Amino acid sequence: MTQADCEYEKPATSNEVMDNLYSLMDILPSHLQESLTQSGGLENLLEVVLDLGRPPEARFSHGDFQLDFREVTQEDIQHVLALVGEFSGDNRAGIERTLHRISAMRNRKGKAVGITCRVGRAVFGTTKVIEDLVNSDKSILLLGRPGVGKTTMLREVARVLADDAHKRVVIVDTSNEIAGDGDIPHPAIGKARRMQVSRPELQHAVMIEAVENHMPEVIIIDEMGTELDAAAARTIAERGVQLIATAHGNSLQNLVMNPTLSDLVGGIQSVILSDEEARRRKTQKAILERKAPPTFDVVVQIENWEKVAVHSNVARVVDKMLRGELVASEKRWVNGDGEVEKSVGDPEKPSVSQKQPSIREGSGPILQERLRLFPFGVNKSRVQDVIRTSGLSVELVSYLEGADILVTTKSHYKRYPQVLKNAEDAGRPVYVLRKNSQPQIQQFFRSLAPRRKGGKGVYSVSQVEAEEAVEQILAGAEFVELSPQGAYVRRLQHLLAQQYNLRSVSVGAGAKRRVTIYRSEFEV
Repeated sequence: MTQADCEYEKPATSNEVMDNLYSLMDILPSHLQESLTQSGGLENLLEVVLDLGRPPEARFSHGDFQLDFREVTQEDIQHVLALVGEFSGDNRAGIERTLHRISAMRNRKGKAVGITCRVGRAVFGTTKVIEDLVNSDKSILLLGRPGVGKTTMLREVARVLADDAHKRVVIVDTSNEIAGDGDIPHPAIGKARRMQVSRPELQHAVMIEAVENHMPEVIIIDEMGTELDAAAARTIAERGVQLIATAHGNSLQNLVMNPTLSDLVGGIQSVILSDEEARRRKTQKAILERKAPPTFDVVVQIENWEKVAVHSNVARVVDKMLRGELVASEKRWVNGDGEVEKSVGDPEKPSVSQKQPSIREGSGPILQERLRLFPFGVNKSRVQDVIRTSGLSVELVSYLEGADILVTTKSHYKRYPQVLKNAEDAGRPVYVLRKNSQPQIQQFFRSLAPRRKGGKGVYSVSQVEAEEAVEQILAGAEFVELSPQGAYVRRLQHLLAQQYNLRSVSVGAGAKRRVTIYRSEFEV
């Protein structure tokens, strides 16, 4: 690594990239370095994969490229291993003072038979879309599929808070992904301090040590994944320290249904209501409620560095989810002029009338004609028994590719096998049962049942459209006009509006007659 690789100056332009790419290329065998240079488009390189007995590959954002016709040898693998840092308990190593990650695959005897050399990049300016939240002193949890840029954004958050906001920032860097390998942290984190973790299972202990020994105003953590991590995060939040972290899961809905990490958003408990209270609430006696204040004030679901969905009041949102109410997130994106725009809608999606039924956060996933369920580690015969008695239109499938959602058990989720990673990569909701028992399976299916059923537990397109309209109005729209429907469907849409204390009228004649829903105070 040259001196030039280590030099750093705060970028003058937004989204400037610092990747020290040639430091990664230097650890590869010479014939692969030459081939990689000739492949072109190095700015889009994601990783280089070396598997014993297979041709080496370079993976780019636009596709894969075979680097050589010759198969990877053990000598090639050992060449790379000799030039990188020491591997930790999670089989990850790095290159000193860079952000690149080297991960090993080993055989049963512990010998490396495969290597993934992943490019690490510092991208400056990625916090613009959530800059006000970062500077608000609120604790923020970042969610998103693997590879979407959570760690890159987290790294930039650390620099912004340490350098621009002049706060005492400590990073708990379990895999050296945020601040790079070696004892000297990467300059991309600015003046933030970094605490390394000797073994991944000790992350929670280092989190507490950071608070007790170093007086931080902000603690930053990547990949919170255990109950001990969740407990440590709660301890930190209770001491008044701002906490900014990432966690597994694509959405807040996934997190609420995950028993391992649900404590981050307040946790869930089952409550038995009295007969009188159940009648007053117009609900069943056994309900789910949030059991504690959330550790994180704000949840940000990342689609990419310039588009996110924000839940700014986690306690209120989780309560609404557990009551089966509609939940509206704030959509944010950076427009062509570099300005941040905010809306309750998504600027790149079609209008309500064009949308097809989809899985909606907070209303359960039964929003289509037939739900395809993949049970992983859950007793299929028990699931089939519950389906037969529930009246829900659910089909069991044997492969993830054909599923709309996946259900598994807590013990399986803790091991986090490849199938769960694939499910979250593909954006499929993952539901986690505490136990592989009949009552747990029944409770799971009750959570899937729609709140207002117009048949055997299946939402129609028109009902989805009406709920979309209600959500928009609750989020600030004055009125929404629905598509034309028959008399029976229009009546259901009027009843839905009444349940939310909204006004509705039918307009038009014949086949064009339709419902318009609007605020009670809005004059028509």
